[in-house]
Amino acid sequence: MEQLEFFNIPSPCRGICRTDNRGYCVGCMRSREERFNWLEFTPTQQRNIIRLCRQRLIRKLRAEKANALADAQANGQDALPDNPQEELF
Repeated sequence: MEQLEFFNIPSPCRGICRTDNRGYCVGCMRSREERFNWLEFTPTQQRNIIRLCRQRLIRKLRAEKANALADAQANGQDALPDNPQEELF
């Protein structure tokens, strides 16, 4: 049984509506189906989509960091400048 929802779950759209090479929106990390059918999903499904979007973003940021580190090492640099925000991922 699904819990009653008193408030709508807002769309995670950030107004940056472009897709990456994997088909996810670069702004909110939703797939095409998730974007187009947002209003048709139940609140439970919407929360799950938001959870998936966060996981996709974390994976993307980790991959970008690994690629930047590999590029820096290939160019003879020991390490990239420290950024405290990156420590969260």
